Amino acid sequence: MTNVLLTKWETPFGIAPFDRISDDDFAPAVEQALAEHLAEIEAIANSDEAPTFANTIEAMEGAGATLDRVLGVFYNVAGADSNAARQALQRDFSPTLAAHSSAIYSNERLFARVADLWDRRDTLGLSEPEARVLYLAHRGFVRAGAALAGGAAERMKAVKERLAVLGTSFTQNLLKDESDWFMELSEDDLEGLPGFVVDAARSAGEALDKAGPVVTLSRSLIVPFLQFSPRRALREKAWRAWSMRGENGGETDNRDIAAETLRLREERAKLLGYADFAHFKLEPEMAGTPDRVRDLLMAVWEPAKAAALTDQAEMEAMLHADGVAGPLEPWDWRFYADKRRRALHDLDEAELKPYLQLDRMIEAAFACANRLFGLEFAPLDVPLYHADARAWEVTRGGEHVAVFIADYFARASKRSGAWCSAFRSQSKRPRVETPVVVNVCNFAKPPSGKPALLSYDDARTLFHEFGHALHQMLSDVEFGSVSGTSVARDFVELPSQLYEHWLEVPEVLGEFATHAETGAPMPEALLEKVLKAATFDMGFQTVEYVASALVDLEFHSAEAPADPMQRQAEVLERLGMPRAIGMRHATPHFAHVFAGDGYSSGYYSYMWSEVMDADAFAAFEEAGGPFDPEVAAKLEGFILSKGGSQEAEDLYMQFRGRMPGVEALLKGRGLAA
Repeated sequence: MTNVLLTKWETPFGIAPFDRISDDDFAPAVEQALAEHLAEIEAIANSDEAPTFANTIEAMEGAGATLDRVLGVFYNVAGADSNAARQALQRDFSPTLAAHSSAIYSNERLFARVADLWDRRDTLGLSEPEARVLYLAHRGFVRAGAALAGGAAERMKAVKERLAVLGTSFTQNLLKDESDWFMELSEDDLEGLPGFVVDAARSAGEALDKAGPVVTLSRSLIVPFLQFSPRRALREKAWRAWSMRGENGGETDNRDIAAETLRLREERAKLLGYADFAHFKLEPEMAGTPDRVRDLLMAVWEPAKAAALTDQAEMEAMLHADGVAGPLEPWDWRFYADKRRRALHDLDEAELKPYLQLDRMIEAAFACANRLFGLEFAPLDVPLYHADARAWEVTRGGEHVAVFIADYFARASKRSGAWCSAFRSQSKRPRVETPVVVNVCNFAKPPSGKPALLSYDDARTLFHEFGHALHQMLSDVEFGSVSGTSVARDFVELPSQLYEHWLEVPEVLGEFATHAETGAPMPEALLEKVLKAATFDMGFQTVEYVASALVDLEFHSAEAPADPMQRQAEVLERLGMPRAIGMRHATPHFAHVFAGDGYSSGYYSYMWSEVMDADAFAAFEEAGGPFDPEVAAKLEGFILSKGGSQEAEDLYMQFRGRMPGVEALLKGRGLAA
């Protein structure tokens, strides 16, 4: 039988024919696609023609199309809807793909052609996009170890293959810990929980074939449980399970994996002549060096810690007033923070949540994109990889722009968190491709027949991931290697964090925040309270994030620790971490850092981008308002459409005319006057 993954997809806009793809198709398709790609690379490397941009760099850009298509389907589906077969395939593919990459980057003839072009770059008459792609290709070869020889080259290959295996194991261990744990609740245990939390717990119980409601480790369920449950012992049990993912002993324990990963990253950096992994990883980023990252994080840490300690003292007094002796604990923070928010701002999330319907928030994100960039979204009736996923065609002026797929609900087969990815990225050369983009979230699924309700944090996450999607959908570059989100890691979060600001625009909430039962718009008084409370508990939020970012940086800025947990404890003690706040991501479940190299030494990136996003939204406020057409056109023209076709700092300078300081970030977080 013909493998559908290897055929031309006669589907709307070339969307993968998910209803005809079997897990059995992936392994033979990947095997054939790898062979095809290697043959294409060998043909480029062994060409008798003198190297030119067209026969080397552009040819490399066009090579591997089948492999990109097959892996685009596999990894997106494996992340959002895993099963035993897909997990086994991930374990098989990891070392194979790492070896394939090493074979390309260690191909001496291929590197010689790239190096020859690089040496002659000023005489080639290259366009700006061509010069950029040549620069990135040459840099990629050098950073991959192409200039290494003999034993060093072989060791680099072995290190990268092992790191790929470790990243896959880390991810699968974490998914198993998250999917296996649940806490059954009696009817008495539901006391004090708002209806939306009870509904989510009952829905989670149904999904697990339990007779009653359960709490799972899905963020959209466990966070509101910690926020609202008056039963302190249950909060402690839930918090400990959530905070100890990946460190429960046995086969799913990630501590040894983290230690080995850090050792191998250090070795990889030193093979290339760097002092440590952080210097290697940060070299191509906007920050450039660990010291610049540390300076930013510490500038935010001290005011954030001061705010958090003030809040902690107030909530500890509330705890004692409730008759509980002893200090405020991490499982108490959200419960008393919610009480304090109600007292200070008269804002109750149970009152707010019926106004934040998932479908209405999707409409809001789409409507903002329409007003800013002229995009239209029309539902597509096509088979997708899961019944919860849905798709839209994106057009502008009647012309096709992209396909947008969204998959919003938590399930045991989906890894935690929220992300944006692409089944296919935009390009013009050597072939024209339009993007197929996906947003994946983990919102609590409501019982059948009831609307899905979001917390304000959930709604912000939806806007955040859609900002990434816009970066992909509005990409307008020559080459796929610099398309969309293929930018510096500490620049990639700018579009996503910037888009969150439109959720806070009063007219957006005024139009789309409508009550799930009555359809009435959010009352102006409630809207005002929501916006006034936007920076509430920001000390906590900033401390838990910055602590994780600093631990990540310290892991990679010195000799790899034999015991990462001890190093983590030392860093937190040195910082004076408030005892009632846990890291947002402790080492054994720090998937950003250990599931792959993506955010290793780079978790700071969200804050680096936030410095820019606060300043970028100010550009709208200084002009005609949040939907000013001239500023929107500049945002698209200089940032969203450009991908990685220029240096990130140059793009931002073209948009704003200057680089911002940290002051706007501190003010935006309510940590400075």
